[in-house]
Amino acid sequence: MIKYIGSKRLLVDRIVAIAQQLPDVRSVLDLFSGTARVGHAFKAAGFDVTANDHNAYAHTLAQCYVQSDAKVWRDVANTLIEELNALPPRAGYFTETFCERSRFFQPHNGARIDAIREEIAKRQLPADLEAIALVSLMEAADRVDSTCGLQMAYLKKWAARAFNDLCLRVPDVLPGRGHALMLDAIEAAKTSSWDLAYLDPPYNQHKYLGNYHVWESLVRWDKPEVYGIACKRVDCKERSSDFNSRIRIADAMKHTLDAIRAKHLIVSFSNEGFLSEGLITELLSERGRVDVLQVDFKRYVGAQIGIYNPSGEKVGKVSHLRNRELIFVVSTRQPLPQALESATAT
Repeated sequence: MIKYIGSKRLLVDRIVAIAQQLPDVRSVLDLFSGTARVGHAFKAAGFDVTANDHNAYAHTLAQCYVQSDAKVWRDVANTLIEELNALPPRAGYFTETFCERSRFFQPHNGARIDAIREEIAKRQLPADLEAIALVSLMEAADRVDSTCGLQMAYLKKWAARAFNDLCLRVPDVLPGRGHALMLDAIEAAKTSSWDLAYLDPPYNQHKYLGNYHVWESLVRWDKPEVYGIACKRVDCKERSSDFNSRIRIADAMKHTLDAIRAKHLIVSFSNEGFLSEGLITELLSERGRVDVLQVDFKRYVGAQIGIYNPSGEKVGKVSHLRNRELIFVVSTRQPLPQALESATAT
């Protein structure tokens, strides 16, 4: 799956283990699904999963990893990916924008991305198959990019992986169907009820759209006007979330929790976020018993290499290299089962 700040790659097994220990959980809502890594793991564990995210690239990831059914699409996806891999390069919008005006990818890979993306659009594929193809392309591009994980800026010198040739792979699509929504979190929460809701909301001023604008443009293929050295979509200036506001995030969290109809909650949040552990516990305690589990975590790779100005010059050091991921478990079950405690031990 794509590189992603806030990814729960190292926590997903714990999160699923918690869900498996909670009583009477069959259906799960992943309300801020991002890469769909957690939703994919819930589906693999046998849960009926609904994944939601308002960004198009994240919705496409959820369509691929949660909604699509391998029993329906695996064989045809294998054939499609083989055909797309065989296309000759043809430079276009993507190459001009992200290889020439900015330098996220080498031009030879940009031209292949252009050709493959145009072919996907031309074929007018069924929605789930198109999502599988787009995720294959997104992940292939991610393997040959030249960033430190975010698309806020590109590396001053080419990353070694950027010299590799882009190659599509069929994503790890699972058998069985799930559900993918592309709604505001509160609107998504109102669409149904679930046994468990998992929340991993934005927690500071950094917008996921700005961090991953290249994927948004690749998926939407709307060839938008861009700005700045990173060639961000102009709508990065306009689209915002209350979860990115220190002033509005508490109300956003409260209103979202009020909209959720679920017996149990699991909430992931960083100790570096705008909401304190105490305030989150207070908000959640209205729904039942709250247990807080803390996991020591290495900060994202950009924090490991220092602070740079727009010209690529190092201008400072980060204050710390580790943080704590907080996992809040809310259940009416009293007390927290011992098996659950062991599953979430740090």
